[in-house]
Amino acid sequence: MKFFLFHLMVWPHVPENSGYPQAWVTYPRQFYDPERGVAIYQHYLEQMVYAEQLGFDGLGVNEHHQTAYGTMPSPNIMAAALVARTQRAKIAILGNALPLRQNPQRVAEEIAMLDVLSGGRIISGFVRGIGPEYHTFSLDPTQSRGRFMEAHDLIIRAWTEPEPFEFYGKYYKLRYVNTWPRPVQQPHPPVWIPSQGSVETIDWVAAKRYTYLQTYSSIDSVRRVFQEFREACQRHGYEAQPDQMGWALPVYVAETDAQAQAEAKAPLEYLFNTVFKMPASVFFPPGYLTPQSMARVLANKRGLGTSYLTFETLLEKGYVLVGSTDTVRQQLAEYQKAFGFGNLLPMLQFGTLSHELAMKNITLFAREVMPHLRPLGEPVAAR
Repeated sequence: MKFFLFHLMVWPHVPENSGYPQAWVTYPRQFYDPERGVAIYQHYLEQMVYAEQLGFDGLGVNEHHQTAYGTMPSPNIMAAALVARTQRAKIAILGNALPLRQNPQRVAEEIAMLDVLSGGRIISGFVRGIGPEYHTFSLDPTQSRGRFMEAHDLIIRAWTEPEPFEFYGKYYKLRYVNTWPRPVQQPHPPVWIPSQGSVETIDWVAAKRYTYLQTYSSIDSVRRVFQEFREACQRHGYEAQPDQMGWALPVYVAETDAQAQAEAKAPLEYLFNTVFKMPASVFFPPGYLTPQSMARVLANKRGLGTSYLTFETLLEKGYVLVGSTDTVRQQLAEYQKAFGFGNLLPMLQFGTLSHELAMKNITLFAREVMPHLRPLGEPVAAR
């Protein structure tokens, strides 16, 4: 199994009762303190560099806009900062929100540039962006999937075709596509697709033989989605490999179960109930999901972001893993055996968790959990 420290870079200073219905889109920027922001960014980068030193295989960053939930509007800028500070770890950009780009050619250029700067350490994640992003950029959510697919095709061609070409699609029209530089990894950097579990995405990722990443879901949903992904791969003529499946979730370990729960409770409730919450109409604007996927995604995410979830509920449903190193290690081993994933992306800093506790969490996870789980996730024999 491979381990990637995944970071949201949350803003930890939103009051519990801020007087605003959400910390997205309309939460006033006057509440962002740049002086505090300097120290927060330094701490977050320090945590990620430290993870490489402790043996993590990679570091994960992502993209969100106009929100206290995650202060990375440009994951490529954060990836560049990590390229300069690290030597070995993969840098997983999870991911660039393609439908939000007016010109996806810029994504092709920037990822190729990062891959060269890093000596071939970039994993390129592509996402559609969640509902609030469409409010942020005043984009039509009914165009989300079409723009995503067209942008994806343009980027892959820009990385792989040796000669200049013209691209004339429904959403993007370019007379010349001739991306410089070319990525180090050939034919292109690995592609990972984070998803909420829509039917269309699962089948498309399986057809492309990309890596599928499940995020923020209950254990029951994770089990069901990974099973559906394996079945989709079989329909496309092959067996899903463990390194094609990843799972991202908040994880906290401490010396005992009681201590871990005491230390993680408030930061996790802040993450899910203060900065992640939003009205359902913002989370899933009309037209963002197809009718086929609407029911299943809403079932997978029931209450997530749209209602208050206690720490006890988060723990019981499996949205988070919290406990002693022994408890978390045993749970992850059982889940890996049941689900078959080969990439784990623990969020080891979340919400209001202090820098000191985050560093302790990273240390304990790397030393007491990772070594025991590394042998899991062997390749599956071909049919």
